Order: sequence, then structure tokens, then C-alpha cells
Amino acid sequence: MKVAGNRRSSADGDGRKELALPFTNPFVHDLRFTPWQKLQIGVMTLTLFPIRLFVAAFMMLLAWPFAFIATMGRSEAAVEPQCLWRRVVDIILRTIMRVMWFAGGFHWISVKGRQALPAEAPILTLGPHSSYFDAMPVTMTMATIVMKAESKDIPLWGTLIKYIRPVFVSRSDQDSRRKTVEEIKRRAQSGGEWPQIMIFPEGTCTNRSCLITFKPGAFIPAVPIQPVVIRYPNKLDTITWTWQGPGAFKILWLTLCQLHNKFEIEFLPIYTPSEDEKRNPHLFAHNVRRLMAKALDVPVTDYSFEDCQLAMAEGQLRLPVDTCLLEFARLVRRLGQKRENSEKLLKEYGKRARKLQGQRQSLEDFAQFLDLPLSDVLRDMFALFDEQKDGTMDIREFVIAFSVVCRPAKTLETIKLAFTMFGDEDDGAITEEELACILRTALGVAELTVSRLFSAIDVDDSGKLTFEMFQSFVEQRPDFAEEFLYADNAGFWGSPPSSSSSPVSNGFCADFTPSDHHTGQKKLN
Repeated sequence: MKVAGNRRSSADGDGRKELALPFTNPFVHDLRFTPWQKLQIGVMTLTLFPIRLFVAAFMMLLAWPFAFIATMGRSEAAVEPQCLWRRVVDIILRTIMRVMWFAGGFHWISVKGRQALPAEAPILTLGPHSSYFDAMPVTMTMATIVMKAESKDIPLWGTLIKYIRPVFVSRSDQDSRRKTVEEIKRRAQSGGEWPQIMIFPEGTCTNRSCLITFKPGAFIPAVPIQPVVIRYPNKLDTITWTWQGPGAFKILWLTLCQLHNKFEIEFLPIYTPSEDEKRNPHLFAHNVRRLMAKALDVPVTDYSFEDCQLAMAEGQLRLPVDTCLLEFARLVRRLGQKRENSEKLLKEYGKRARKLQGQRQSLEDFAQFLDLPLSDVLRDMFALFDEQKDGTMDIREFVIAFSVVCRPAKTLETIKLAFTMFGDEDDGAITEEELACILRTALGVAELTVSRLFSAIDVDDSGKLTFEMFQSFVEQRPDFAEEFLYADNAGFWGSPPSSSSSPVSNGFCADFTPSDHHTGQKKLN
């Protein structure tokens, strides 16, 4: 499987092109320092960092009693008239939060454009979402956000959150997402009585190299929204908090060690949905994303949070930074191939691929194998496997990649499926070259050295491996990839994951898109 840098770029309605490969993986942040920068960070760690951390923590503690008093006796279902003392508390809290950000090195915040009134645009959509520092616009505007219900029980933080009247989403309530949309509609149609709702429609953090797919939740209410773009034009990017890169505390430490941190927020003109957009939230989200991307001068791509889950899934194999499996997953979605309930489909694909015995297939054969008509998307997918550039592919490689995308955490099941397709008819064994092809495809890379791994498993030097031998080796050495693949193929893997790779968003704005809007994305036009 090759990293196809020559993929055709599809154009949006206004001619703006979708992100073309080779690309920067939006879920990876590789932070490197010069010797001078390391020295600077060391000095700041011993001097400025502890002071800033203390002041920021003190400001949080100072804000708590004001937030607690302001929320006492307040109705959660209605908005009371803003009396004088509540206005004073609001000003005090905004000031405290601004001092906290100032202590963190955000001395000047550049604001462009005019924030719309709640009656004009009840929803603000922000992007790109790249860090917990994106909370700055929330504290500046005291806008409402959508949060997980569990967050209100967090000591100190829960009280501060409740002050801005968030809309809570409960993971334990099956109907919570629908109720959340209904609550947002109710607030949005209140004529400006409720505070504006601030939503990060990407649903997770990226490195700001592009805008990934917007989740439709913010656009389901079908009300006018105001797009808001945020920028961090710093020479050294210590802000970005992605799935693969520096962790949350390291980001905080490095950012507080910078003498000055720049932050820009730009309020774009209000976007009023057309009748078509009101009926189709996916179209609404698509058009707003395109407008925001133009303001940011970055490309758009239909990679999504689900692709982030693929990149960071727990398993024996961690995908490299430049894996083309993200591109493959994107094409799978565009072809309408569902990842859900794929076990039966994978078994069928595996049996049919084994019968071909490695015979190279043409584009027409590939279309017939999938029972799909020829299309540009299918040609793009075919190009990923046309390593020899002779208009042919090995179907077995497609099946392996599809298995990884459908069940990214089940590495051994994918390898077992591969052995059934590649294995010798007599003993099911494979050669070193075949192992390289299997692992290369499972990782989505063009080249991979597996000689040391093969020799470590093939202790009898027979020149062949069975799945049982591979499975036994993996069980005895669960970190085999770290020792035999990552070490022998330097450059494929960047920084380790920033935190647990469980499939939950690392943004602070919870997704509330109802399940019926997640499945089967509607056509955009």
C-alpha cells in the first residue's frame, strides 16, 4: 500500500480544493526545539513558570466564590433579569479570567470583527479547535457551551462551568443528545434572552493545518450562526494539544515558559441558512466550514473524529504519522462502505480474495469485487494499492486495510485474516516478503523493514511463519512493534500519544449530534 501523493483533489462548489496528499496529519503535533530554545525553557522553568502557575491557580480559586454566589437560587430553566449585583459579579469574573490568561503570557488578545448579539446569532461556531487554551473566547464572552454532564460534579471547575449555564449531555441517558438539541433550539429561539451558545463543530483537537469534518450538531437547530476563527500566530507552537504529541501538562508547562503568547479571534459575518441548509444540517455545516477555511486560508478535508479514533486506537500496532489509512478510511466513507457490522463482510471478502491467490486485478475487477460502479472515488482508492503503477492491484491488500479501518483495535484478528489469504495451502505459512506486505498494508506505509522481526519469530530458520507462531510471539512480547518495527523504520513514527488512546474527544466541547445524524451522511447537494 503506497502513500499516494498524486491523488486528484476534488473541488468544492466555489472551486476551493479539498486537502490533497501528501498532507500533514491533522491529529499529530511534532514539537522540536533548538538548543537555544531548550536553554530558554530551562531558565523559564526555574524562574517564570512557577510564578505564572501560582497566579493562574490563585485566579481560579478566587473566581470560585463569585461563581458560587452568582449561581445560588438561580433557575436552570429560565433566565432572570440581570440585576445590578449579578452584572457586577459578571464583570469581576471576566476580569479575574483575563488576569489568569495574562499571567499565562497572553498579554494582548487581538479581536477582529464584531460579536453578534444573541438575538442576531444565537450560536457561535469556533474553529479550528486545537487546545484547551481555546477556552479563552468562552471566558471573554461568557457564552454557554455544551459539556458532559459529569463535568458539573468536578470540584471548583464544576461551579465555574455552571455559572455560564452550559447545556449538559449525559452519556448514561440514551435520549440525551436529542434533548440537548431541543434545549439548544429552545434557547436559540428565545429572542436573545439566553446567552449565546459557543460550539467547536470539529469535535476534537487538531494541529490547525486544515479544518476537518464539522459535526452537524450545531447546525441541526437551523438558526443563524456566527462563524468565529481563532489563531495562535506564535513562532513556537506550544499550544497545540493533539492525540499524538505533547500531553496536557507538558503543553501547559511549555506555554507558561514562553515570554509572550499571541492569540487572535475573528468574528466573521453572521451566516443565515438557506431553506436547503435548514433541511440539511450536513450541507449547512459544509458551507460554514468552507467559509471559515477561506478566512483562515487553510484547506478543508473530510477527515473526521472517527479517523482520529482510527489513528489512536489501542492495539499492538500504532499507526505511523504519515499513514495513508486515514485517506483510505475517508474513501471508504465516500463509497458508502459501512464499518459497522463488518465481520460478515470481512469473512466474505477474505474467502474471495484467497481464491484469487494473489492475482493482480484491474480497476474494473476491483469494482466488480466490491459490487460498485466505476467512480472517481473508486479510482482514488484503487490508486492507493496500485504500487507498481501498472493499473493492477492485489485485492488482499484492500481486505487488510478494510479490516484495520473497521476494527482498528483488533490487530491480531486482522493479521489472522491476512494469514488466511496469504498462507500456503498446506500449512498456512507465509514468507518474509509476505509478512512485509501484510504489515506494510496494515500500517498504511510504502516501505517497511521486517527482517529482524521475521528472524526473531522464525527461530528454526525455516523461512516460513504460521499464524500460531506469530500469535505466540506477540503474546510473549506484546511490545514487539516498539522493538522490531519502530526501531528499524525510523521516521515513520512521531511522538507517542499524548494521553490514553481511548476513543473520546480531547476537546472540551462535547458532541451532541443525535445518532441518526451520525449514520449515513446526507448528500451535500
